[in-house]
Amino acid sequence: MSNPKSYPLTKSEAEWRKELDAESYRILREKGTEYPFTGKYNDHFESGTYNCKGCNTPLYRSENKFDSSCGWPSYDKALPGALEYIKDTTHGMLRTEIVCAHCGGHQGHVFNDGPTPTGVRYCVNSTSVTFDPEAK
Repeated sequence: MSNPKSYPLTKSEAEWRKELDAESYRILREKGTEYPFTGKYNDHFESGTYNCKGCNTPLYRSENKFDSSCGWPSYDKALPGALEYIKDTTHGMLRTEIVCAHCGGHQGHVFNDGPTPTGVRYCVNSTSVTFDPEAK
């Protein structure tokens, strides 16, 4: 992973590879992206909390999820302190990458084009999160 920062939960890449399936490792640790409209949580709108798949830290509440029609799960805000925001200039674009503040796992990107009153759209890979229907 290219982010050299140390996070509260630190594991070797060998440990991450052992704990995560290949696709989750590719996205969380190598900053990959799943194909649009293929993710498990793209059209998922149950009540609960979406947690980081790498460390189970709560990141987003279901009431902040909306259908953006972009092909990835979208939220208009994250839980306070749950994410770190990193300038991303890859692929000839200027974007803001979002990673879990606890383990550094890549979530996706945040954009200032959201249709809700917050004006932002957290565009997240389904593979980066798990869903907890009990937590609200």
